[in-house]
This record gives sequence, structure tokens and C-alpha cells, in this order.
Amino acid sequence: MQALPTGSSTTRPPRQSGPGGRPEPAREAPAEPGARWIWALTGALFLVYTTLSVRIHERMLSNSYDLGIFEQVIRSYADGHLPVSELKAPGFPVLGDHFSPVLALVAPFYLLWRSPVTLLVVQAALVAASTPPLARWARRTLGTTAAVLIGLCYGLSWGIASAIGFDFHEVAFAVPLLALSLTALGQDRLRAAVCWALPLLLVKEDLGLTVVAIGLVVARRGGRGLGLVTAAAGLAGSLLAILLVLPSVNPSGDFAYWSFLGGRGGGGGVGNLLYKGTVGLITPEAKTTTLVLVLAPTLFLALRSSLVWVALPTLVWRFASNGYVHWGTGYHYSLVLMPIVFAAFVDALVARRARPDSVRRYLAGATAVTLLLLPRFPFWQLVQPATWRTDPRLAVAQRLMDRIPDGATVQASNVLVPQLTNRTTVGLFGWEPSRPDPQWIIVDTWAPWSKRWPLTAEIERNRLNWHRAHGYHDVADEDGYVLLGRSR
Repeated sequence: MQALPTGSSTTRPPRQSGPGGRPEPAREAPAEPGARWIWALTGALFLVYTTLSVRIHERMLSNSYDLGIFEQVIRSYADGHLPVSELKAPGFPVLGDHFSPVLALVAPFYLLWRSPVTLLVVQAALVAASTPPLARWARRTLGTTAAVLIGLCYGLSWGIASAIGFDFHEVAFAVPLLALSLTALGQDRLRAAVCWALPLLLVKEDLGLTVVAIGLVVARRGGRGLGLVTAAAGLAGSLLAILLVLPSVNPSGDFAYWSFLGGRGGGGGVGNLLYKGTVGLITPEAKTTTLVLVLAPTLFLALRSSLVWVALPTLVWRFASNGYVHWGTGYHYSLVLMPIVFAAFVDALVARRARPDSVRRYLAGATAVTLLLLPRFPFWQLVQPATWRTDPRLAVAQRLMDRIPDGATVQASNVLVPQLTNRTTVGLFGWEPSRPDPQWIIVDTWAPWSKRWPLTAEIERNRLNWHRAHGYHDVADEDGYVLLGRSR
């Protein structure tokens, strides 16, 4: 590993005088190899993220909750009206579920390509874009080798892998914002840190508490007035969204997710249904495992930086939740933690750069931990032969779905929903709030429960027979796929 510099790795040549003694305009220096490596790494990570998420969707392993919901939301914005999701309930106003108006920014891209793949590509770009701020900070302060290693360890971290491997989520917008805010904060550019943090209020209602934490760290680092104002704005933003905006839009008149904290909320029923299926699969020990894994890629050095406190609000609400999936390492819940702990890691390494051997050891250890964790998380799917094999059943499913006309109302199995959200009004088969009399029903009767929920095989079979007895007829029954049409 090359020697680690104690200051900036770039120097500016003296400006030459032109005719008449006037200085010539400064010429932009060519990009250094380290900078080119950072952008090459970012592009490579974007390709990894896109390839994995799109391949999962192509294999019909993406889900109604959440890719189907988010496509319905963004399709609403693209069509020029406030977001609704048929999957939550007919005409359900999604701004009463989570406060994420930032999703409207995806609508122009969706207008160019009306497909769930658009969402997956946008998410890949957002997450990949969070790498350069961290890597460039590391390059300026620790050198090129350190920047590349930190970029790799961050970009391949398990929290990012879990999120990329599970559909699309609005918190992808938070990742570059957090990376930019915390790298600015680590370099004591306090106003820039605040400017990048405040848009988090438009990403999701709980992220106002993360803004509070950023404000308090700003205050601790010398910007007392600025930090306290920022913290107050973050708290006000979360309270306004949770106590006023969301209840006023939600049909239940309440914040849907109080129930996860033992409260009375009524709009998160499908989440509770899913979590019941995980009892016994995710134990209380998962909280300890998750906390260890959050910090392990930094060899716990992140704890030496005040930036790590920004992770506290997310960890507190997750571990206080009675939704068991919040406790573990799956899904997208750890995505926002990754830029925080890696920014804290860089900050702590900068504080130790007078001891280059120590910095090298930590970088080597972080790389080793990242490589050891890779096989346990979704990026490993890219080197598995099964990922690149196409099940012949998928052609059958696509052929049957092609028989459903554009604009039709449909109920479909969980894995089939995201294949239909771009051109039909589709709800989840077996989910009670779904539209009760769709024109079409299509079900994968061979799917495992994890891809069939909320129904068991027996209940699903009984419901199909009930529909056959109440105005529906078999259009097709092939390779486990059943297509029903409503009789006229």
C-alpha cells in the first residue's frame, strides 16, 4: 500500500503571468489516476446493482410489497395526480402511508420507460452515487489506495446488498444525501452538511430524527446555533408528518405504523401479517447480530467518531419495533446505516493518519470482513449459475399475462403483481382490501409460501374454487399458473 499522506493529495501550481503582468486564467488540471479510479468504481457498482436487481425481476422474484406498490405510486405521479396504490386498497392515498414526496422525482424517467425496471435502475444510480463523496474524502486525506478500498468496502457492504436484492424503496434517495452531508460534516463544512441533510425530510417521515442527530453533531463540532436550528427543523418535520400530514390523508385518520411500537395504528396490516410469518425465524438475538454486523465492516473503529451518532435514531426505532423483520439484516432497513458508519470510519481513520501502520491494518481488516460477508448476502447471487438460468415456466407466465388487456382490473399472486403494475390496475390475490371483483385473476399455484403470502396453498385453492363458483371461469391452467376471467 502506498504511503498515506498527512494532508491533501493535490497541489495547485502557481499561476503564470500573462501579457501586461495579468495572471492567465487558471487551467483545470487533468484528472489524477485516483480520481479516475473512483469514477470507474462508481460505474462498476452501478452495473452490479442494476444487473442484480433487474435479474431478480426478470426471474419473477420481485414482490408486490414493495416493488409493485412503488411502481403504482410513481405511475400516479407520472399520470399527473397524487399517488395511490391499488395494492394497499382501491384508491389508497399513499401520502397517508409514508411521507415520501421525493418519489415524484422518478416520474419523468418513468414517462420515458413505463416499467418497474426504471425504478430499479434509478435506485442503482442513487446508491452508486453515494460512493464518490466517501471515496473522494478518503483520497484527499488518506491517499488513493485507501479511497479505492473504502469505496469497495462501502459499495459491496451487506446493508447495500440486502437493499438492492429486495425491490425498490424510497430510502434510496437518502443514501447519497447522507453521504454528502456526513462527508461535509466530517470536514467541518457545517453549512454544506446541513444543506444536504434537510432534504431528508422529503424522503421519509422518520428521517427527520436523523436530521436531528446531524444537527446535534453540527452543534458539537462548533456550529452551535446552526446545529440547534437544524435539530429543531428535523424534529418539527417528523412531528408534522407523523402527527398531522399522514393522519389527515390516511383513511384510518391515524399514523399507520404506531402498531409497530405497541400503539394503535391501523394502516400497516399487511406488514403485521408478514411479520407473523417470521415469528421464530428471527429471534431477539438478531438485534445483537445486526448491531455487530453494522459496525463489523469498520472493525468497530466507527465508534471513535461522533458521526456514528447519526445512526442512532434508525437503530432505536428498529429495535423498539415489534415488527421482527426490522431486527435482522434482511430487506432494505440497514441501507441508510451504511453511509453513516463508513463516514464515521473515514473520520476515525483521518484522526489516526499520523499512525499509517494502524490505518493500513484497519483498511486490510475492513476489506477482509467485507469479503467474508459477501457470500451471505445477495451480491453473491451474481456468481451463482442459478441466477443466469431461465425457468421455462416464466415464458408460460408471460404468455398468460399477455392475454390480460391493458387497463384491466386484476388480482394476482405476489410475484406476478410487479409484472402487471405498469399497464393494469392490479391488487394482491387473497389480500382482503383488494378490489373484490376484478376482471381477471392470475395465480401461481406452485409458488412457495414466501412468494405466495398472504395465503397458504390450501386457502389459495379454496379461494380459486370460490371465485369459480361466483362468476369466474378458467381461461387457462398451465404449469401451475391459473388464469380466471370474469363471466359476462
